[in-house]
Amino acid sequence: MGDVVGRPGLQAVRALLPRLKATHGVDITIANAENSDQGAGISPETADTLLSAGVNLLTSGNHFWSKKAIIPWVTAHPDKLLRPANYPKDTPGRGHGVVTLPDGRALGVINLEGRVFMRAHDNPFEVVQGLVEELRARTPCILVDMHCEASSEKNAMGAHLDGRVSVVVGTHTHVQTADERILPGGTAFITDVGMCGPLDSVIGMKKEQSLARFLGQKHAPYEVAERLVYLQGVVVDIDDASGRGKSIERVRVHLPGT
Repeated sequence: MGDVVGRPGLQAVRALLPRLKATHGVDITIANAENSDQGAGISPETADTLLSAGVNLLTSGNHFWSKKAIIPWVTAHPDKLLRPANYPKDTPGRGHGVVTLPDGRALGVINLEGRVFMRAHDNPFEVVQGLVEELRARTPCILVDMHCEASSEKNAMGAHLDGRVSVVVGTHTHVQTADERILPGGTAFITDVGMCGPLDSVIGMKKEQSLARFLGQKHAPYEVAERLVYLQGVVVDIDDASGRGKSIERVRVHLPGT
């Protein structure tokens, strides 16, 4: 699932995820949680809410550190929340992990952050190569969350990993793209999975505050909008033996009453 934005996003996940998992026969659920606390950052409370709603593993991005309380939480729960793997090595938390099902099947997950129009962290294209090799020793099924601004950088990561991982999904822009496909090498790909949050907004925030900044360069603190809330993401079917993506389907479900 795409970036979970504030209270509306949490409500959408709690209300809609159980039915979606049942309908699609979902084994493992991943969600990007970096905007789950009031639209910027993750708190222990929002992390626990998503995990209790049926999410197996949380990924994140550039807002990971916005709430300081998440630092001791992720240190205590390194297998539940990932930070980008190309952050400095002494950064709390981990950038990759494995979700294992009771029957022994496993999904490796790698979280990366891009560098175009963002901070100058280590090169994600170089960092990911060693992580893929490490995870493939445990499972052929690997998902990569490429959290970045530029569509070109997300597309390039898909091409870079095609045939070596099962899925590459883009996050961060909060706008779901309509280009889901299986790449030539067998990797399922989408430029951006969208967000779980209010569409009557500017990428989840109240429109009036964003417009004030664009029209008059005024500093208007952002607040999460509340209307037209959707859960957005993708459902991917992976071949357990080869790790190749078999299908990828976009999900966009309205939360009734919003």
